[in-house]
Amino acid sequence: MAKPPRGKTARAWQRMLSGRRLDLLDPSPFDIEIEDIARGLARVARWNGQTSGDHAFSVAEHSVIVEDLFFCLNPEASKEERLTALLHDAAEYVIGDMISPFKNALGLDYRAFENRLEEAIHIRFGLPAKMSPKLKKEIKKCDIYCAWLEATQIAGFTIEEANQFFLTPPPNIRMNIAPKSVIAAERMFLERFTELS
Repeated sequence: MAKPPRGKTARAWQRMLSGRRLDLLDPSPFDIEIEDIARGLARVARWNGQTSGDHAFSVAEHSVIVEDLFFCLNPEASKEERLTALLHDAAEYVIGDMISPFKNALGLDYRAFENRLEEAIHIRFGLPAKMSPKLKKEIKKCDIYCAWLEATQIAGFTIEEANQFFLTPPPNIRMNIAPKSVIAAERMFLERFTELS
């Protein structure tokens, strides 16, 4: 990697297609647009792309399914809570979808960066900067249920293997995981966002 010229600092912002420049070290809610999030998440592959089908399974599609699971299990949830569930991986539009073992290897600096970006996203869309522990736990549970469904349907895990690493969804929760094109995943994410906001 080339070093910046003497006396200049390395660029720490990313230009989005909306024209926004997102400061990666100090993200501002004013530089976050839902269209940039949807576009980015639709192009980020879950499972490092190691899934079956003609298309990668995107974080955008995963996010919609997690929100579906959350609402199925929490039918009394407010639109704000459902929007929080939809945006649970929104920071990945900038940082990508690192598998959990790699996040753990990187340690707290990575988590702190991810948390700052998540807080800016929440503020941008009128949500509390930090989730309540109860809401975070409920969304995480749905995230892991979704991982089980993905693992057994498109990522090559047997049910026995998936049961070792993920939470098995309740018997009444069954969803078909069918990776969509980038355009379809982006549209699906934006439609759900519009419904909830």
